[in-house]
Amino acid sequence: MQVLGLCRFSFPALGSFQIEHETLKDRRRHLYNPKRLEERFRLFETSTLPCFREHTDEDFQLLVVVGNCLPRSAFERLNDLTADIKQIRILQKSAETDKSHRHIMKDILNAARTDPAQPCLQFRHDDDDAVSVDFVERLREAVEDCKPLMVKNRTVGIDFNKGFVARMDANGIRAEETFKSLLGVGMGMYVSGGSKQTIISFTHHRISRFMPVVSYPDAPMWVRTLNESNDSWGARNSTKDLPALSPEQEGEFIARFAIDQKAVRRAHSFA
Repeated sequence: MQVLGLCRFSFPALGSFQIEHETLKDRRRHLYNPKRLEERFRLFETSTLPCFREHTDEDFQLLVVVGNCLPRSAFERLNDLTADIKQIRILQKSAETDKSHRHIMKDILNAARTDPAQPCLQFRHDDDDAVSVDFVERLREAVEDCKPLMVKNRTVGIDFNKGFVARMDANGIRAEETFKSLLGVGMGMYVSGGSKQTIISFTHHRISRFMPVVSYPDAPMWVRTLNESNDSWGARNSTKDLPALSPEQEGEFIARFAIDQKAVRRAHSFA
């Protein structure tokens, strides 16, 4: 079964984000601020890319969508960082269209389906988060677990609701294990053959209003970072006191997410 992921890297559309702007010009000015872009690249390099680079199931595609107005130096840097990950495909799209942001992303996902008559699995991913290296493998296992449910429904949510919230800086990683349902990260969706619905068609925390959702609380499957440039107000302004990783957790971050605390320190030391 085809597995498709969607990651928007500072895509300058209006709508569908918590931080809003009046015009696309204002949006681009905010997203492409050099200080903000630098933080996004540090998090993308140390959180998102390692886990997909080390995935146990390599049969997936991660579509990284950027605006065609992304500064050239940033676009080249993005290409350099992802060049060794065969599953990543960078797409440049214009936000200068009558279509809403959500419809732009829906079109991208539907166009990427190799055979729309066949079912597929989809997930969305923010550029500052991580999933476990067995995330795609676990999505496929969920399909096997829930075959009767998926036969009866055009779409089914798959929610791994255990993970970590974390801060990453020059001092390393501070994190706390937590349970959070329908957070967006660590969540996938089964889409039946012939359906044009996509995971971006639904607001993630409301997805259970529209389809059955199966939750797996067994193992930590994601890391959500708290940082100054996060679109979510809660993640951007959180003052939650997080403990430093224990030696056991440091090993767990490497084993489960391919996140190396030493690499995090190095990347953030140049901020």
